[in-house]
This record gives sequence, structure tokens and C-alpha cells, in this order.
Amino acid sequence: MPDDLNSKRKASDAAVSPPPVKRKVQSGTTKTAIANFFTPASQKPKDPTVWSERSPNNNDDIPATLLVGRFEPDKKEDRTIKRRKIAAFDLDSTLIATSSGKKHASSGTDWKWWHNSVPDKLRELYQDGFRVVILSNQAGLTLHFDAKYKGPKGNAQKRVAEFKQKCSAVLNSLNLPTCVYAATEHDIYRKPRTGMWKEVCDDYDISETDVDLENSIFVGDAGGRTATFSRGPDGTPATAKDFSCSDRNFAHNVGIKYRTPEEFFLGDKARSFAREFDLAEHPFRNDAQSGHSVVTFERTNDKDMILFCGPPGAGKSTFYWKSLKPMGYERINQDLLKTRDKCARFPKFLQNPIPSPHGANQDLADNTNADPETRTVWVELAKKSGISIRCVWFKTPLQVCEHNNAVRALNESLNPESRSVLPKMAFTGFASRFKPPQLKEGFQDITEVQFQFRGTEDEYQIWGRYWT
Repeated sequence: MPDDLNSKRKASDAAVSPPPVKRKVQSGTTKTAIANFFTPASQKPKDPTVWSERSPNNNDDIPATLLVGRFEPDKKEDRTIKRRKIAAFDLDSTLIATSSGKKHASSGTDWKWWHNSVPDKLRELYQDGFRVVILSNQAGLTLHFDAKYKGPKGNAQKRVAEFKQKCSAVLNSLNLPTCVYAATEHDIYRKPRTGMWKEVCDDYDISETDVDLENSIFVGDAGGRTATFSRGPDGTPATAKDFSCSDRNFAHNVGIKYRTPEEFFLGDKARSFAREFDLAEHPFRNDAQSGHSVVTFERTNDKDMILFCGPPGAGKSTFYWKSLKPMGYERINQDLLKTRDKCARFPKFLQNPIPSPHGANQDLADNTNADPETRTVWVELAKKSGISIRCVWFKTPLQVCEHNNAVRALNESLNPESRSVLPKMAFTGFASRFKPPQLKEGFQDITEVQFQFRGTEDEYQIWGRYWT
């Protein structure tokens, strides 16, 4: 037999390995968690975070929209000591971030401190006499379902449960007497509106006038900071702009200092910021202070129609009540009559050609009338009736319109027609359809109206705050 064959190792000479053993998967479930699972509910330790829900203006006829978690540590605080300084914080991207690195938490355990200095800093504030609270917009949560809700209810309920789980863990780790407030709808509780601030004052039995505003502070990431597109001379990396300015505007409304998380926790320098809608550009002025009077609209025909053109919230209704109603104009409003066909059948010059007590037959088509196709319906109606049609064009910026929309809907004293908040789509939809009115469409004339707040000083105290 050849040597090379003899030199080969026989199969029987090879070391025999033991059969592969299936690797044990390390479970993320701890023995404590397992024991707790099988512990009867009556024997489990009480969760120190107590949850409750609240309705706007304490109206029990309205479904609750504010979720409140109150944490009480084992060592009770002395409630006779009033903490007049308030340190309020946003939650996500301010106190905590996701541990997964995702934009939104994937579970109730997907969180970590935004920076390792956060919990100690909050405890230090409490020791210095501050009332520490958390105020968070959480429009992704649904507490109650109405007929309009279309999504899977099970998923919505799961999101609420996971949010509570996450907040309870955060508050347990912090271990301070505090509350977390979560605004789930676009109502008085949502920042920059001050509904949550009022709840804080009520919960801790301190009137808003007794709060030490000068030394109080709100910290949040929605500061309207502008983008930086290249590294600065100090090596600062490029950063995206903030998604909103609601936190800065909330602090403005309350009258307290504002800081971003980077400024407050890390000591970073303040970045530049910009507001899409700036109240500084719309101070209160009466006609004498403004340097010009409100646009005057004169009647030029015995019988005519006026067509309004402008986005929702542009001031059309106010202009009608203050300028045109006294002249005897009848208002044709699609918000009230619901359909354009009903509006077209409504004009009294089609029903009764006898002059009105004011000496003329006059009608006003009050709607957005964004494009020539919509406006031509009214132009043709006026032509068919043998009367002139005039246009009033409201050139109010969309950001101001959205502000007006919120002010009107959320303040009964400024909402005589009880209008509800319009969705964002109402404004973006107008912008996508809008084409400026032109005389060639058939108008006798076009009157342009620039926006100017028209109201009393008391009304301006409401209007002159940030609402969106």
C-alpha cells in the first residue's frame, strides 16, 4: 500500500465532537418581573403615579382631553410650603430621548434620559424651592373615541398604555413630587395655549398672580430655531430647524423665561430663531395711533352684490358686521347655509325686487371664493339679475388667519357665531386654489383690505397671545 495512503488519517482516528447543543437565548424578562406577574394584584406594590383625565373648562359634557399623572414619593412633601417658582419642562427631546434611536418610542420601555445630567438637575431645582412639572403636547394619543374616529381602537389604547408606562418609569427614576400633563387634542390645553399652566396652578393651590414669574422657567425643544447649514468657526455641526416655536411661545404667553434643552442642561449659546407669526408685528393700535383709518367702503349702487375673497379667518365676518351691515347688506354665508346652491337661491334681489328699508337691494356673498371658477358663479348670477358685482379682497397672511381661527374658536367672548376650530387643511387648501381676483372677471371694482386688528384693548389682551 502506498505510503501516502498510509499517512492519511482514518476517519475513526478523528476526535469525536459532542452533538451540538442548542444555545440558550437570554431572556430580557427578569426573575423579579416573573415573580411580579404571578403576584396577586392585591399584594403588588402600589404604583406611586396616579393617573386622571380632565375636560376643557371642567365641562363634564365634553370628553376628557388632558391626561395627568401625579407622582408621590414615599417621603411626602410639606404641602404647607408654597413653591412660587415653577420649573416646567417639555418631555420628549427635552427630558428624555428614545433608547432605540428612533424618532418615536416603539414601546413603553423605549426611553433614556436626554442627557445624564437631567435627573440631577431636576432634583437640584426641587431642592432650591422650585415646583418641577412636565407639560407635553401628545396629539398622537386618543383618550376617548367619537363617531369621527377611523383608526383601530386597540392600537390607540395601546399607545396610551405605553405612554403611561413610560412616564411612570421616568417619574419613578426621578423620584420627586411632580406631575406630568399631556395635552391630547388641539384645545385650550395644547401649547402654546396656557390651559396646562392653569391646571398646574390649581393642582398646587397657587394663584397665577402669586407665581414668581421672574424666576420661573420653561424648557423645551420647540423654540423656532433656524437651521445652520455649515459648521461655524467654533466647529458647531449643521443642524435642522426646529419643527415648531410652540414652547417659546408658551413661555411668552405665561410670561416666564424660556430655554432650549441645550442651553439649560449643556450651557450652549442661544441659537437664532424666527417665528412664522410674530405678535410684535401686530401691536394694538386704535385708528388714531395707526396713522390711517380702517378701509372705508362706500355704497355706489342702488342694487348690487359684493363678493368677499380671502382665506378663512381673514376678518371677513368682522368687516361685514362693522362696515356693511349698517349699510343694509344681507349676508349670504356658506358656513350658515351649508351649500353653494342654497347661497345662490338666497339673494333677496332674486326673490323680492322691492327696495329694502335702507333704500337699496344689496347682498353680500361671504365665502373664501379662492379661484375664478368659484367667483364666476356669482358674477354670472349678478349679470343675470342685471346688477353690478363688486369684490372685497382680504389680503391677510395665512399665519394670521390660522391665529384668528384659533382665537375665535377658543374664546367664547370673541365667537358670537360659535364657530369651531378649522383644520389646517382649510388654509392649505385655500392657498393651493387661490388666484388673485381681477377686474376682467366682471367686477365693477376690487377693494383690497390689509389686516389690522379691529377691536377693543380688552379684546386685544386675548388676541395678542400665541394660539397656534
